[in-house]
Amino acid sequence: MAAAIGVRTDYTSSDLRGFARRCSDPDQVRRLLALALIVDGGRRSDAARFAGVTLQIVRDWVLRFNEGGPDGLATRKAPGRASILNDEQRARLAEQVEAGPIPAAHGVVRWRLADLAQWVWDEFALSVTRHTLGRELRAMGYRKLSARPRHHGQKPDDIVDFKKTSPPVWSKIKRKLPRGTPIELWWQDEARIGQQTKLTRRWARRGTRPSAPKDQRRSSAWLFGAICPAGGKAAGIVMPKCNSEAMSMHLEEIAFHIAPGAHAVLLLDQAGWHGSAELVIPSNITLMPLPPRCPELNPVENVWQFMRDNWLSNRIYQSYDDIVDHCCFAWNKLVDQPWRIMSIGLRRWAHGS
Repeated sequence: MAAAIGVRTDYTSSDLRGFARRCSDPDQVRRLLALALIVDGGRRSDAARFAGVTLQIVRDWVLRFNEGGPDGLATRKAPGRASILNDEQRARLAEQVEAGPIPAAHGVVRWRLADLAQWVWDEFALSVTRHTLGRELRAMGYRKLSARPRHHGQKPDDIVDFKKTSPPVWSKIKRKLPRGTPIELWWQDEARIGQQTKLTRRWARRGTRPSAPKDQRRSSAWLFGAICPAGGKAAGIVMPKCNSEAMSMHLEEIAFHIAPGAHAVLLLDQAGWHGSAELVIPSNITLMPLPPRCPELNPVENVWQFMRDNWLSNRIYQSYDDIVDHCCFAWNKLVDQPWRIMSIGLRRWAHGS
C-alpha cells in the first residue's frame, strides 16, 4: 500500500480550527476540521468518517491544503462548459449586434437569436442553438430592451460634440461670475399628462394579453420639471398651457431651489417658449440650449418615463383637477426621493465619474 501523503506543517490544528470559526462556508469548515484532526495525529479513516466522505476525498483535500493552505479548501465553483465562441468571434458578434441588420441583405429589421445563429454559421461555420447564443449574449452584457424613438433629422455627431464642448462652456460661464461662485447643473423639460395615458408593461402569464383601463377623453395638463442630479434636487409646477408665461413661472420656481450664492446652468431643448423675448430669466440662471432633436441628452426624459411607469399610467382621470392632483402627488413623491433623482439624472459626461 502506498504511503500516505504528508500534510504541510506550517499550520497547527489550532490554526485550522481558528480558520474554521471565522469561515462562513460550511463545506470549507468541514474540510478544515477534518484536516485539523489529521494534524493532531488522528487516522485519515477517522477524518473521513468524521467528514462523511471517502478516503480518496480526504486525500484530495490534503493535496489542496498542501498547495493552497486553508484557502485551498474553499468551495470551488464548477467551471461549466467551455464557450463555443472565442474572444475574436465574440467581438465580431458584438459589432454585428451594435450595427444592426441590413433589411435588404438580412431580411429582418431587428436581430432575432435565430438570425444571429445563422450569421454565426455563415461567418464561422459554427452551429449554435438559440439558447446557447442567448446565454453568450447575456454574458457579454446584452439584453433585449425597448428602443426609444430617434428623430430622423438628428445629426449623428451632435450628441458627441455637445458632450465635449459643454464643460468648457460651463467654465467660461463660471469665469464671468464673482470669484468662488459655485455652479449647479440643472436640466428642464415639460411633459403633457392627460386622460390619454400610456399602458405600461405588466406581469402576466405567458400566452395571455393583460388589459388595462384606457380613457378616450382628452383633458390634459402640462408638468414643468427640472432636476439638479448632483444635489438630488427638483423643481416643478403644473400649468394648463405651455407658453412663455408658464416657462417664466417655472424659472422662478427653479431659482428658488438654487443654493444661496450659487449660479445655475439650465440645459433645455430649443422649444419656442424657451427662447422667447417675453421670457423672464432670473439673475441666478443661465440658459444653455441643447442641440436640436437630441432628447437623449436630457435626463428629465428618463424622469418622465419613470413617473409614467410607476405613478401616472394605467389610470382614469375624472377631471382636469384630478390630473393636477395626480401630477402634484407624483412630483412631490419624486422630490422626497433625492437618491432617485441622482440615480436617474447623473451623467458621466457632465458630472465626471
